[in-house]
Amino acid sequence: MGDHSAAAVKLPIPGKRNILITSALPYVNNVPHLGNIIGCVLSADVFARYCRIRGYVVIYICGADEYGTATETKALEEGCSPKEICDKYHAIHKDVYNWFNISFDEFGRTSSPQQTEICQAIFKKLLDKNWLSENTMQQPYCDTCKRFLSDRLVEGTCPFPVCNNASARGDQCEKCSKLLNPTDLLDPKCKVCRNTPRIRDTNHLFLELPLLEDKLVEYINSTSVAGGWSSNAVQATNGWLREGLKPRCITRDLKWGVPVPHEKFSDKVFYVWFDAPIGYVSITACHTPEWEKWWKNPENVELYQFMGKDNVPFHTVIFPSTLLGTGENWTLMKTISVTEYLNYEAGKFSKSNGVGVFGNDVKDTNIPVEVWRYYLLTNRPETSDSTFTWADLQAKLNSELLSNLGNFINRVLSFIAKEPALGYGSVIPDAQGADSHPLTKSLGDKVGNYVEQYIEAMENVKLKQGLKVAMAISGEGNAYLQESQFWKLYKEDKISCSVVMKTSAGLVYLLACLLEPFMPSFSLEVLKQLNLPLDKQLTLSDENGDVERAKRPWEYIPAGHKIGTPALLFKELKDEEVAFYSEKFAGSQADRKVKADAEAKKVTEKFKEAKISDGKTGKKDRPKKSSEPKPKAAETEITISRLDIRVGLITKVQKHPDADSLYVEEIDVGEPQPRTVVSGLVNFIPLEEMQNRKVCVLCNLKPANMRGIKSQAMVLAASNNDHTKVELVEPPQGAVAGERVTFPGFEEGLPDDVLNPKKKVWETLQPDLHTDKDLVACYKNLPLTTSAGVCKVTSIAQGSIR
Repeated sequence: MGDHSAAAVKLPIPGKRNILITSALPYVNNVPHLGNIIGCVLSADVFARYCRIRGYVVIYICGADEYGTATETKALEEGCSPKEICDKYHAIHKDVYNWFNISFDEFGRTSSPQQTEICQAIFKKLLDKNWLSENTMQQPYCDTCKRFLSDRLVEGTCPFPVCNNASARGDQCEKCSKLLNPTDLLDPKCKVCRNTPRIRDTNHLFLELPLLEDKLVEYINSTSVAGGWSSNAVQATNGWLREGLKPRCITRDLKWGVPVPHEKFSDKVFYVWFDAPIGYVSITACHTPEWEKWWKNPENVELYQFMGKDNVPFHTVIFPSTLLGTGENWTLMKTISVTEYLNYEAGKFSKSNGVGVFGNDVKDTNIPVEVWRYYLLTNRPETSDSTFTWADLQAKLNSELLSNLGNFINRVLSFIAKEPALGYGSVIPDAQGADSHPLTKSLGDKVGNYVEQYIEAMENVKLKQGLKVAMAISGEGNAYLQESQFWKLYKEDKISCSVVMKTSAGLVYLLACLLEPFMPSFSLEVLKQLNLPLDKQLTLSDENGDVERAKRPWEYIPAGHKIGTPALLFKELKDEEVAFYSEKFAGSQADRKVKADAEAKKVTEKFKEAKISDGKTGKKDRPKKSSEPKPKAAETEITISRLDIRVGLITKVQKHPDADSLYVEEIDVGEPQPRTVVSGLVNFIPLEEMQNRKVCVLCNLKPANMRGIKSQAMVLAASNNDHTKVELVEPPQGAVAGERVTFPGFEEGLPDDVLNPKKKVWETLQPDLHTDKDLVACYKNLPLTTSAGVCKVTSIAQGSIR
């Protein structure tokens, strides 16, 4: 149910439904923010996962858009080559999408040899069929930088009076979304040196869109209806057609791109919006050499494309015109799903301005991935802009996930798991007479109708509606439990109670299936609690009778099946956490850096003021030499440097087999083998939140036997005054597992190999370990520090660390 990139290569099967899915290729010049993620990759992932549970043959293709001005500009900013920028940000993007459980079949790059080969082949076809023309165009030239300036290297005022944006780019105005040429801008400036460029002639190649218009309009008129294009896609496309198609330049005066295979233009590369959509094809070619079975097979393959609204014309006008112009039998887009903008609190998400929550930020919040996916998808801007707010995320988590979905599943499985005198001893009961049980039969009819509505919504790529319908089934489950009063039935009518519980367990399985496209990690956990195979592909196939079976949910899990251990699926998000995140992610990334620098300066000033002995004495304080016999060597002074605290990564965690309140973790602390650590955190931190977590580990305590398991270290955690709340002390995300956690002024001190319990080193130092009002973990007033910054907790201020 996870990443499909390592799975066997899939090819279309005649007679089956074959779905080719792409999401807009993200530029690799920055970290994606939540608006980017919901706008393309997450939405496409949901649809791909849905197609898989329906039994379709599906392949999901995406990758990094690596060529063009944006990359060259970022390389200039960071003082490196475009290739180095691409390598850096491709890895960042891949890491973000992996964390979000995006199930690409291939996440590639447009800087591949396959991209050059296919792009140049398409160009030659267009050239041979006379769909290209040569023309001289005027382009800004910077005398200071000694180069023609590509679109994104020119900034100025948008020429449209209703907009008048003073920071419009030379290719597009971000404010009004109008496509521009650099010469359209008012008061243009070179983005590099801020001088005014002059206009010079330069020769380029153009795609003759007016000559291709008849073929294009025929395609749009038939496919936009048959494919159910979203209304915003239709509006944007018709807007282009109404304004009249114009020849579109397909070459640029750049070095970083696919070279133009034409002797007169050999010093140029293809314009990124000519070559980028071809990236879908070349990335498929990287996945399989038989890529033409997907891309030149319109009789057997349906192409679905996902993107934000600013990308529409390139996918509905330019890319199909390019493919139609070759005269080959290409698989053209059937359905396009377009999102509007996701705004952040009171403003806009912006990569260029660093506003909003970015993909690498979410991992630092300790809010599980399934919650992020759920919230973004319930808030998907399908027909109009929507807004991300922390308060709304809290409300949806606490009321919809925790109180509705999580509550239903936990009530069902916890009751079944009770010992036989109180429940069913973890064994699914039989459901004799379920067909004739009025309340259950009524529920089955409702659920069957909901599943039909779910399928209709998902087939039409109405993802938000599909999620809403699935959650409604959870609401019906809660109502069913209440109306049945199963706790009374257990004492008064065991047969009816068994019907209710077997039916409810079936609903739990059905919810795992319906919600897998939206929250795959949630579904895995439900399967685990149901004790069903985790590698089993959940199905909602017509061929297997899964859809029809939804009317009889008591048939999903056989009687006698033993379930696993029930556990809470969601954790409440508290007001103080919301306030903390709102503050943490306020303003732009630049504002946050200023704030972080100010905090670091404050910490440094605290250290300067601190009068903490480090075991050194001044020259005038040294005792005079004495002829008396030397006494026995003094004990080494107890200072914080004697503790060996390291950054650790929890690679595996499970509950202690003989202690309900203990976890047993395997933690990577930079040694050849992970250390086994036993921690009393079960009552405070859910199991799923422990996995793959970076923590601070005290590594030189003497190993201790804890209920039969030897604990080789201790995880540091903070607690509030009455010890009712406990949180892990966490290093920054960039800290490296195994690096030592230090304290300003004590960086050079060597730790003891093993702390001698008789000397009470830990017991002496521990009372001064605490969190400050800014949630920084400190010894006295010195922060626990790593190469990536200071260590913190989520919300416990002025807490005790142990």
